[in-house]
Amino acid sequence: MEKLNLISLKDIKINDGFWNRYLNLVPKEVIPYQWAILNDQLQDVETSHSIRNFRIAAGLEEGEFYGAVFQDTDVAKWLETVSYVLMRQKDSVWEERADEVIDLIGKAQWDDGYINTYYTIKEKGKRFTNLREGHELYTAGHLMEAATAYYEATGKDRFLHIMCRFADLICDVFSEENRKDAYPGHQEIELGLVKMYEKTGNRRYLEQARLFLERRGQQPDFFEKEIKSPEYHLIFPELKEYDPRYSQCHLPMRMQKKAEGHAVRATYMYAAMADVAAAYDDVELLKVCETLWRNMVCRKMYLTGSIGSSGILERFTTDYDLPNRGNYSESCASIGLAMFSRRMAQITADAKYMDVAELALYNTILAGISMTGKSFFYVNPLEVWPPSCMRRTSMEHVKPIRQKWFGVACCPPNIARTLASLGDYLIFQKKEDFYVNLYLSTQVHVKTDRGEMLLQMETDFPNSGGVGIRICADAGCSGSLHLRIPNYVDEYTLSVDGQALSCEIEKGYAKLPIGQGTHEIKLVMELPPRIVRSNPRIRENIGRVAVMKGPVVYCMEEQDNGENLPAYYLNPDSLKEEYDPVLLGGTTVIKGSGVKEEIDDWQSDEPYGGHEPVQTEAELMFIPYAYWCNRKPGEMLVWVKELQK
Repeated sequence: MEKLNLISLKDIKINDGFWNRYLNLVPKEVIPYQWAILNDQLQDVETSHSIRNFRIAAGLEEGEFYGAVFQDTDVAKWLETVSYVLMRQKDSVWEERADEVIDLIGKAQWDDGYINTYYTIKEKGKRFTNLREGHELYTAGHLMEAATAYYEATGKDRFLHIMCRFADLICDVFSEENRKDAYPGHQEIELGLVKMYEKTGNRRYLEQARLFLERRGQQPDFFEKEIKSPEYHLIFPELKEYDPRYSQCHLPMRMQKKAEGHAVRATYMYAAMADVAAAYDDVELLKVCETLWRNMVCRKMYLTGSIGSSGILERFTTDYDLPNRGNYSESCASIGLAMFSRRMAQITADAKYMDVAELALYNTILAGISMTGKSFFYVNPLEVWPPSCMRRTSMEHVKPIRQKWFGVACCPPNIARTLASLGDYLIFQKKEDFYVNLYLSTQVHVKTDRGEMLLQMETDFPNSGGVGIRICADAGCSGSLHLRIPNYVDEYTLSVDGQALSCEIEKGYAKLPIGQGTHEIKLVMELPPRIVRSNPRIRENIGRVAVMKGPVVYCMEEQDNGENLPAYYLNPDSLKEEYDPVLLGGTTVIKGSGVKEEIDDWQSDEPYGGHEPVQTEAELMFIPYAYWCNRKPGEMLVWVKELQK
């Protein structure tokens, strides 16, 4: 099967009113801030020690290992972020620092190619003895992704050669002749190996990715055998009780039909399955991916594109179990969902997958980073009452404000690399056919076999639904432009060179012919604020509604509405929108009318009684969910009670 291709980030120039505030943060604030943390230069954040771990492993310093077993991945994702930024703009300072880090990684590499500071410093004789918890292969995968990105950005191959040596070692150690039953506890190496294959052409890497996936869930259970080994020792006490569903090894890959276990592990595996299905033209495996995606999106996903509802073990639970206040919804899980959905869109050319990727990008992923770029959410609830977020309770994982860093800091650099590579989601190419997935003001310049093409897009999306596209194509160029018509758009108009056009919709894309010369395309989508209700199987939301505009989920904040947000009832027919150029740097807000149940009628502090509710008229104000807690801490609510007519 032939995938739609990504366009190099070097050929995509984004200059968008909505996204610039975040994209410009990455080189100006996020990369320097995270660099300072990786080097332990900030006094008021969690210690990282990540760079020092590599210096110790390289023999340049004396000291002990510090951090999680996968601490190296913070460095890997930082390097990957720098790589994507370098594709957009030259920056000699950060390129030089990246080269220094890559040189350090090379010095920490063993003679046989192995790289991992935890097992080099702390557990030198125990490498590859605890695949269930050790995260060696997970860490290797992130380093591989960083190496391929840096090679594409700079053309420098030192990092790629370093990781080729490690990939060769992994292929030797985990070959069918040696450890034919072994696979990683946390999936990620599969994604890294596929990218290494794509950059080097070494098919051995692709085959090893496939082998890791195919072995998973086979009997006898590999992890059960590993746990019984005298070399094994428990790293994470919370994983003492072994549950094969947690790491998606309860069934062979091709027999899995439901999203199970740790949400990040699951989505990384599903994304790799999609890669392998495409590379091997494996129709059966693609159908498995489609089944898992549908189960996850239809039964286990929040309105905001977040997944993994359980605060214990960051995992999926049963179908439609989607609590709003105590949910986990790790930022990395939404990133994994976007990665998986994007790959499925590339393979199938079906816009439904990009509907979900867009939802995650505009909501949970953006909510994970502040507008300063220097604080982050790991957990993404849909309702917050700050006094209840107490330590040593079932709510301690929920933070009412973004944190400067974390002891386990996988989310901040993951958000950074996702924002820096946003162009990968924007538009796909297949020869002279282009698939526009997201509507951002941007310029895309590509070369085809028959000439060059320039696509310029201007829009104020999602504040409004008007999109102007200019295409300039060399003589001899002809193809198709496929414009995604999102699932939330009921009415739209299309015109080409001023002439109204009615065109066929194919898997959610409006298909327009492209000819040589310059053409002006106008797409106008109606994006009114709208009420969303949930399937009554989602018990938490019965009698409640949410507010959206386009892909953007809206929420109430205490700062705009006062305290006790669950006491509000919204009239669903009262929505109106307005653009506030000052609030939160400029945003569309949505207002509505309703009532609020007052507490003043309760003269005592008794919790229960026979009082009739006293309701007063109220005005409700909603802001984008992604922007919550960018002013001052307070309550937040997405699903509000519906005022019955």
